[in-house]
Amino acid sequence: MAVSGVNSSASNALNTSRQSIAQNFDTFLQLLTTQLRNQNPLDPLDTNQFTQQLVQFTGVEQQLKTNEFLQAMMTSTQTANNSQAVSYVGKIVTASGTKAELVDGAARWNFAVEAKANITATVKDANGNVVYTKSGAVEKGESVFTWDGIGNDGTRKPDGTYSVSIEARDVATGKLVGVATEMTGEVTGVDFSGSEPVLIVGSARVNLSAILSVRAKTAADAPAEEEAP
Repeated sequence: MAVSGVNSSASNALNTSRQSIAQNFDTFLQLLTTQLRNQNPLDPLDTNQFTQQLVQFTGVEQQLKTNEFLQAMMTSTQTANNSQAVSYVGKIVTASGTKAELVDGAARWNFAVEAKANITATVKDANGNVVYTKSGAVEKGESVFTWDGIGNDGTRKPDGTYSVSIEARDVATGKLVGVATEMTGEVTGVDFSGSEPVLIVGSARVNLSAILSVRAKTAADAPAEEEAP
């Protein structure tokens, strides 16, 4: 996959500006030289304005050099981010979010609750339709919710991207407790078309900045998972 340069249009604009400034500066020097050569010795020209313009041209040239340096830094940063994103291909990542990919009859969400709680998990398809709900109990901390792709109507749902919402209530008080939902899956590709690399996890798209952890794929990542709750 070809990786486009960082802000190529901005680079072209910068080069055009440099050429324009250089041409204007040459014209300014020629005009100054001509006027000084042909000035009236008894009534010399006031060179203050020329000096001020010379200072302005110098300031613009320095600004262009600063912009050029910043562009080089941006390119270096983008290259580093792209290299990091490519290294995720084939790895299992966990990202902040509610979406996960149903593949071969298994979709998995990592989540964490602040206290031992009774939870209700609601799975929706890409159109926002509720396809599955389940209740259970989990301990405080991290848990995994796994769905086998069978909907409430007993039919197997097609592979694709699904989202989950989890409501948790404290077992002791019945009050709502906070739930942190994440998604886990294998990175199969990277999209560099935007301002930030986007990892392809199944058909889901995850910004590089949303990644919370990354690890090598193991046998435990096979579709057969112990369901919780």
